Amino acid sequence: MLQHSVLRICHILLLAMRIFASEDFDWTKNKMGSFQYGTFPSGFSWGAGSSAYQTEGAWDKDGKGKSIWDVFSHKRGKIHLNDTGDSSCEGYYKIKDDIALMKDMNLNHYLFSISWPRILPSGIKNDYINEKGIEHYDNLINMLLENRMTPIVTLYHWDLPQVLEEKYGGWQNASMVNFFDDFANLCFERFGNRVKYWITFNNPWSVAVEGYETGEHAPGLKMRGTGAYNAAHNIIKAHTKVWHTYDAQWRNKQKGMVGISLSADWGEPVDISNQRDIEAAERYVQFYLGWFATPLFHGDYPQIMKDYIGRKSAQQGLSSSRLPTFNPHEKSYIRGTCDFLGISHFTTRYITQKNFPSNRGNSYFTDRDLAELVDPQWPDPGSEWLYSVPWGFRRLLSFVKTQYGDPIIYITGNGVSEKTICTELCDDWRMQYLRDYINEMLKAVKDGVNVKGYTAWSLLDKFEWDEGYSERFGLFYVDFDSKNKQRYPKASVQYYKRIISSNGFPNQREIESWKRKALETCTSSNQLLAADPLIRHMEMVTEIVVPTVCTLCILLSAVFLMFLLRARI
Repeated sequence: MLQHSVLRICHILLLAMRIFASEDFDWTKNKMGSFQYGTFPSGFSWGAGSSAYQTEGAWDKDGKGKSIWDVFSHKRGKIHLNDTGDSSCEGYYKIKDDIALMKDMNLNHYLFSISWPRILPSGIKNDYINEKGIEHYDNLINMLLENRMTPIVTLYHWDLPQVLEEKYGGWQNASMVNFFDDFANLCFERFGNRVKYWITFNNPWSVAVEGYETGEHAPGLKMRGTGAYNAAHNIIKAHTKVWHTYDAQWRNKQKGMVGISLSADWGEPVDISNQRDIEAAERYVQFYLGWFATPLFHGDYPQIMKDYIGRKSAQQGLSSSRLPTFNPHEKSYIRGTCDFLGISHFTTRYITQKNFPSNRGNSYFTDRDLAELVDPQWPDPGSEWLYSVPWGFRRLLSFVKTQYGDPIIYITGNGVSEKTICTELCDDWRMQYLRDYINEMLKAVKDGVNVKGYTAWSLLDKFEWDEGYSERFGLFYVDFDSKNKQRYPKASVQYYKRIISSNGFPNQREIESWKRKALETCTSSNQLLAADPLIRHMEMVTEIVVPTVCTLCILLSAVFLMFLLRARI
């Protein structure tokens, strides 16, 4: 007990030193330098990621309970083309195959999530533990370790048990804090002897805003102006309680770390010499990243959020702010509960000031008083929101370093999609995206940002939430129409593999050869993929044609017999 207390005090002192050592971020300096050759520090970890609902399939198999995404995707009109994640990549049945793909790429780690309702069908530990679900993740973790890959495990990637949504209102209800803590504690108990990197929540911004503000995502509620803030408040408390549970009960035995993965687009002032644009850009980042990071590192919401939401709430005649508050005890309890910070980053926006009158109604988006802009010259090969703006990555990482006292950072998601009807394995735009974004991360590391690992998003094409299967983020193409969900490597697999083997970008000549060689390999993959549908088509045609030919033969025989009979008459 004494040893634990001493460790806790040391942790707090170290965190305090980091915070006091932090400096202000300089919004007026944007170093958009040329490509930088060099390598990452020894021990830098390279990986790829996925999530349970997006890849596992087997939505109702082996005792799994329903999640809010099972229910939401089954409602017509919620998902593009009414797609669902019912089968997706069938990853539940293809652990060995997928680990073989990872091993061939020489990945150091694999980031995946545990499906809460697969382990606890009702979401409540005291109701029932599904041992089949435990066995599935046991097998996955063991196989990763056998193949010398580190499991990085996310506890919540959006698939809340449906029972908890129906009975309690999901993340609107503070009771989720204890239910989630029980689930996490079970995972620590069953898997923690082998898992040393835990992520409590992936992208809680989307859970709160798209789940409870806009209703684009499950559970599909439109509680404008309040729903997102209440959900986020409970998520922050849930993360905090899980961190303390691990710290008190498991850290000394298991020697692991507990962090969170926050998604953050960068916001760049339209005019870096204009103070109003600078302030608007900072609001954009604080309302996005700071909403969750600032409480975990400093104990409370960003002051700018409290000021803006409080003022607009008062103008709307409310007696208190729509943004919930933490009491002094909670602030102390929350501060310092992040062993590492996961950053998931994909794109950037230009930001300028725009006033939204309070009589326009309650909304997270209007609370910010800003407008988002894009440069029409930015490449946008896939998702309508995802533009390739590599320099924003370095800016974001520098901001994190200065704002949160130089934390340990793992990149928990970075990648680009394609939105195309035709199959395309020679994904030169993804290779360019990886090259440019990873190089900006290298520059940030050279600047002194404490980035320890990078996770390409994603290993496989998969179910993309409200976009269904219309967008593909995978390094591997998945043929969703085939019975066994065949995987085919895109050119980016070979390109990323070479970045991993070189631990960065050694020299110009070698890097230029990577793309050429990768495109050569994707040509043969394209031939395999082209042959597979042809074979399936031939099988289908055989099923149709053979009976037709047989029927035709019978008819001809009957006509011939009738002709013979008439001839005899």
